[in-house]
Formats: sequence, structure tokens, C-alpha cells
Amino acid sequence: MFAPLTWILVALSLAAAVFAVVLAARDKRINWTLLGALGVIEVGLLVQLVIGIVQLSGTDRDVSGPFFIGYLIGSLIILPIGAFWALAESSRWGAGVLAVACLVIPILELRLYDVWTA
Repeated sequence: MFAPLTWILVALSLAAAVFAVVLAARDKRINWTLLGALGVIEVGLLVQLVIGIVQLSGTDRDVSGPFFIGYLIGSLIILPIGAFWALAESSRWGAGVLAVACLVIPILELRLYDVWTA
């Protein structure tokens, strides 16, 4: 696992969550700045998926493959689901849903890191 990428993704997703909470508190819809940040996070998650699969196939560690792949795929699909839901919701709760989706990413990333290093 490429640990610096994990920590960068955790920091970016927490920053995006704070931005989404600010938008929700101000009763604003999500904007292009937040969507751009989510795009950057999503590209990072896709890179992490590829790196994780390559490293899993070449390791002799005692890593649970299905759990590891599940966490990689789960972290990849959370943000698009949250973004589509936030775009469909015209009230402040769209940004709230996106904040929750952004908060799920650090949890999945830390669990993924724990599965890899165990």
C-alpha cells in the first residue's frame, strides 16, 4: 500500500467534508469548486485501486484479499453516489449528504490501511 497517498486522500476528503458542511450551514448548493475537489479525490482513489491490486497480487503478506478489494472498490463508489445525490437535492441537505460521503472516505481509508498493515 502506498501510505502517503492514503494520508493525502484522508486530508483531501476531510477538507472537502468541511467545505460541504460550510455550504450546508450557509444554505447553499454544492458548487464547481467542490465538484473539482471531489474529482481530484476520485482520481486518487482510482490510482489507489490500481496500486492496491498490483501490490496485493505481488505480496506474501497475510492480507484478506476480498476485504482489501472490497474496501478499495467501496471507497471508489461512495463519492459518485454522494455527488449524484447532492446534485439531485436542491436544498442544503444535498451538501449535507456530500459531507457525510466525504467523511466515509477517511474511515474506509484508515480501515484499508489497517487491513494492509495487519
